[in-house]
Amino acid sequence: MESDELEMFRVGPCQSSYEMGFLIGRRFSQMIRSRLSRDRIFQDQLLPWALDPQSKPLIESLSNNNRKEFPLYWEELVGTAEGSGVPFLHIMLINFRKEILPFIPEKKRAADAVNDNDIECSDILVVSDSMAFVAHNEDANIALLGHTYLIKATLSNGTTFIAYTCAGELPSCAFGFNNQGMGFTLNAVPPTKDEIVSGGIGRNFISRDLLEATSMDEAITTLRTVETSAGHSYNLIDLKARRICNVETASGHRISIREIGRDPFFHANMYLHLQVNQARDENSIRRLKRADALAKESKDDFLSLLGDSEDAEFPIYMTGPTLYTLCTVTIDLDARTMSVLRGNPCKGEACHVFSLQSSASEQIYTQ
Repeated sequence: MESDELEMFRVGPCQSSYEMGFLIGRRFSQMIRSRLSRDRIFQDQLLPWALDPQSKPLIESLSNNNRKEFPLYWEELVGTAEGSGVPFLHIMLINFRKEILPFIPEKKRAADAVNDNDIECSDILVVSDSMAFVAHNEDANIALLGHTYLIKATLSNGTTFIAYTCAGELPSCAFGFNNQGMGFTLNAVPPTKDEIVSGGIGRNFISRDLLEATSMDEAITTLRTVETSAGHSYNLIDLKARRICNVETASGHRISIREIGRDPFFHANMYLHLQVNQARDENSIRRLKRADALAKESKDDFLSLLGDSEDAEFPIYMTGPTLYTLCTVTIDLDARTMSVLRGNPCKGEACHVFSLQSSASEQIYTQ
């Protein structure tokens, strides 16, 4: 669980994307610096690679392509760096870690380098006559323990979103919801290196754009048209239409959409319906096997499933030493609430509850 209170920072409306990023960076400067100092993947792999002249072509292509595709979010990232006082290169590296790490030569990695199995999230989804419900475990490497926050942003166009954010990164590589009735949770997937496009669009930029989606169709169009560098799994939520879709993506504009229905759907960190060459993730396979064996009839069952640690080697609910479940979020489409839970979700201890009924996504409870 989070070692410190999960803070929510309200920002906006701002005169520019840069200003919003700057204010976020300034508010969380100490946390961003702390995260970078403790992140071994950044310190031992990303930063040494970036200081090698051979990294220049990939850094330039990522910069040029993402700035061209999403110029406002690029300015937001620049603002985050300048507001925090952290070099922009460092902020860029943690935002593109998944797009960079596959291209770092093995011989240049330290013998004891930490593997980037740091986003091992689990989701259980259902849309039936009796409930429409999402429950998501946000899992991460120990470096992110105590280094996350909630952003509640109001944009100049009237859009408001709430996003769980990793220190120094764009909102959100985890989960979020907006006042258009659209939200998402995310699961990493492990495409092999031959499936990854060098210099493509980063997943952090794509999910930042989803925070401003106005409909399921718009969100899916974004995922279909953007040339992603590496694949991802998106659980898209449309409150107004009472729909949930799991969308798996890969480079080359490949996409597979699964409409969630009455049968509960569990997703960990491997592709389930898009045919892509992928690495075998034993952690994900074991979580999926365990989830298949557990009851999934009610919301309480879902939380019990996400809190399960029966498989001591690869538990669904993670407590270290390397991977931790930072928090759990539930989105109830019928009650129109989003709840952030800390600790084991089966105990249901909410630290933030948001009403999705109003256009402003009002916070109705915090602990």
